Amino acid sequence: MGTVEVEAPITKLQQEEDEVSPIEEVRLTVPNTDDPTLPVWTFRMWVLGLLSCVLLSFLNQFFSYRKEPLIITQITVQVATLPIGQFMAAVLPTTKFRILGFGSREFSLNPGPFNMKEHVLITIFANAGSAFGNGSAYAVGIVNIIKAFYGRSISFGASWLLIITTQVLGYGWAGLLRKYVVEPAHMWWPSTLVQISLFRALHEKEEDDNEIVNGNGNKRPMSRAKFFVIALVCSFSWYIFPGYIFQALSSISWVCWAYPNSVTAQQIGSGLNGLGVGAFTLDWATVASFLFSPLICPFFAIANVFVGYALIMYVVIPISYWGFNVYNAKNFPLYSSDLFTAQGQEYNISLIVNNQFKLDQAEYDKQGRINLSLFFTLTYGFGFATIASTLTHVALFYGREIYQRYRASSEGKVDVHTRLMRKYKDIPSWWFYLLLLVTILVSLALCIFLKNQVQMPYWGLLLAAALAFTFTLPISIITATTNQTPGLNIITEYIMGVLYPGRPIANVCFKTYGYMSMTQAISFLSDFKLGHYMKIPPRSMFLVQFLGTIIAGTVNLSVAWWLLDSIDNICHQDKFSNSPWTCPGDHVFFDASVIWGLVSPRRIFGHLGNYSALNWFFLGGMLGPVVVWLLHKSFPKQTWIPLINLPVLLGATAFMPPATALNYNSWILVGTIFNFFVFRYRKKWWQRYNYILSAALDAGVAFMAVLLYFSVGMENRSINWWGNNDPEHCDLATCPTAKGISIDGCPTF
Repeated sequence: MGTVEVEAPITKLQQEEDEVSPIEEVRLTVPNTDDPTLPVWTFRMWVLGLLSCVLLSFLNQFFSYRKEPLIITQITVQVATLPIGQFMAAVLPTTKFRILGFGSREFSLNPGPFNMKEHVLITIFANAGSAFGNGSAYAVGIVNIIKAFYGRSISFGASWLLIITTQVLGYGWAGLLRKYVVEPAHMWWPSTLVQISLFRALHEKEEDDNEIVNGNGNKRPMSRAKFFVIALVCSFSWYIFPGYIFQALSSISWVCWAYPNSVTAQQIGSGLNGLGVGAFTLDWATVASFLFSPLICPFFAIANVFVGYALIMYVVIPISYWGFNVYNAKNFPLYSSDLFTAQGQEYNISLIVNNQFKLDQAEYDKQGRINLSLFFTLTYGFGFATIASTLTHVALFYGREIYQRYRASSEGKVDVHTRLMRKYKDIPSWWFYLLLLVTILVSLALCIFLKNQVQMPYWGLLLAAALAFTFTLPISIITATTNQTPGLNIITEYIMGVLYPGRPIANVCFKTYGYMSMTQAISFLSDFKLGHYMKIPPRSMFLVQFLGTIIAGTVNLSVAWWLLDSIDNICHQDKFSNSPWTCPGDHVFFDASVIWGLVSPRRIFGHLGNYSALNWFFLGGMLGPVVVWLLHKSFPKQTWIPLINLPVLLGATAFMPPATALNYNSWILVGTIFNFFVFRYRKKWWQRYNYILSAALDAGVAFMAVLLYFSVGMENRSINWWGNNDPEHCDLATCPTAKGISIDGCPTF
């Protein structure tokens, strides 16, 4: 009996230890309780979820064509829908009723207080509306370059099928991989913890509500809802100045004003076409463009980006351009995403595309090899190095941890979160098999029967799907344990460019099916982990994600079709002076289709091109983390060595182009102010209002920009004066500096 009495409590303790999450960050962030009686399929969830999805997909697609694109993420919806949901819970009738076909089940428009599970589903709905943080559906870029850049046609039906299949394809195998990367406790997905922290901060009553906030006495702090409304109104009101009345506020480059006749000074001072020294902005859209809101990015990530950006922008670029004139860099602008002839003239892409939408070899030989600006050239080189270094870095620094966690996850032990989730009906595997089969069949039909519009052969689709499926599990494990997600975009471009050269649309379609389907799969799994932690029924999660993706893709395409057909010369800044519709992301996407698809890697990065030496960046990127790892093993007491994250440092400028020095400088500055100084010295304020301020600034700019378009933009009404006639008065920043190169509007050296 004595033995039994001693062993019983130990067994219970061991059971409790097995159930808690083995990850400390999860234990500190995620609640270990669940209330399965909370309603999730509520009228409020459907109304706010659908509205959020449609609104975000509309706004993100609308803004993607703007000179300073603004990606509005789910955080804005997460903050904004809380007071609306609470208001609906206060005013909607609580009367219960029955619906024909549902038997004796009773429904109500207002089943009780607005709860966290409803809020999570609304946010996931909205996340689909922002293409899981990418802004708009990736495949819309294919439609944009066909219609706006190549001047060819593609039907609405083929475009819709292309967008939906590329967005949904990854869901099939992602669902089948859930048991490997969602259910195991060791697969903890660090990025989801930020959202959970915000959900809990918004819903759980704070203990410090009545504590001193500003040092002026015991005063109850301003409610989050009131702060949100005030910040929203201020952001909305201010944006009329940089957005319409005084557009020069978007980029203030005083160096250009001081040296109006110096090409070099303007290259140094221009925030849009140069190094951006001294340039600043008073426009939130410029701050948050490309890199998302700096208020929601942790400071350690900002610091890593700053180090890599500063080294590349202010050390490598000046030495390469002014010091060594690498690749005849002075024949071209310092910073540009355009393609050039050897004499610095803009390359006429339309001349090298024949009637079959393929490369016209004779015209290409006549114009000569394609040349890139120095910055664009190094962007590809560092992109190669980033891919290689990510794989090596993760293998060396996280390989053992990933392997151990994967082994631990395969042992079948469940933590408290997985145990609580087993109370809900799981998704049958045949749902995912059917979804995968239907999507592949529809995609094959698109490639076979509409090949004249998408160019891609059926074997290209199967190869892209195989690549994405092969990489989804290992990259999901890397993301779930390290929060790093290696991309497949450059690899897929390279493969298809070698296998099927001369066909630009086939190349971007292959990239989208291969790269985007894997990205969608990982986004799907990340949201599933969020639902797992927040105890959302799996079937509810799946339906919201699937419907949200279909709705968002349809809205994205509808908005794109409307703008492409209604705005003259959209995406062509050279034909529309000071146009806000410059399509910076699509411009780079188009150039990539020319480089990798139309002309092919062999004529750019191979022996027939100028940039074959860039392939050494693959080797350099692969060996770089090995050096860091060896230094770490040789000097284990130097704790700063493992903090050298080469994938982050090398990939710091991954958004450039189309992002500019002005975007990076302002993003780093604002992020440092709020996530270092405010976080350190005004932590209570930061905890209560930081994310809310970010959401309000995004929403205010978005609503005013749409209002300006419908009120004055559609009629092309503008105010002509010095503050609007030129974006930043740095016209000479785009000029070459080599002797003998003659460009219109530029001095000849």
